[in-house]
Amino acid sequence: MTNHYFYFISDEYFQKFPDRYLMKNKESTDGQTHNRPCYCAFQDRQHPEVYWLIPFSSQVAKFRKVYKSKLARYHRCNTLVFGEVLGHEKAFLIQNMCPVTRRYVTMQYMDAASQKPVCISQKTQKQILKYSREVLEQLRHGNSSLIFPNVLSIEQQLLNEEQKKRTPFISLP
Repeated sequence: MTNHYFYFISDEYFQKFPDRYLMKNKESTDGQTHNRPCYCAFQDRQHPEVYWLIPFSSQVAKFRKVYKSKLARYHRCNTLVFGEVLGHEKAFLIQNMCPVTRRYVTMQYMDAASQKPVCISQKTQKQILKYSREVLEQLRHGNSSLIFPNVLSIEQQLLNEEQKKRTPFISLP
């Protein structure tokens, strides 16, 4: 996985971590999967096996209202970032970010025209990374109102899974 590129999460993840605030995969229609939502990834500083995935939405007008409301109330908003994906403005929902490991990533988002991985501008990357790290830091210090899913619980479960993979099983005689 690469920072600032886009990925899809497996259904297994949502079954294993049933949190009503996670943005779940869209249902299949007539056997066709929709591969949504898609997430922008960045690697955790403390635990490199964990990536934080930030969903994005095309409902820009809806999230602009939320953004303006937060600005009016708190004089800042670090839970939403606006930027372009494939030439279209999107809202990056830091408030809905979640931790994953490679195990739960199904595929990378590719540009259908060029067959290259989709990425975002440096400016948007920096803003998302800055705000995401700020929000995570605040969350780790007890401000649980910034992110909707219980991501610290999910993160701990993922770290436990990774630890089990690294710990060799020793059979006793």
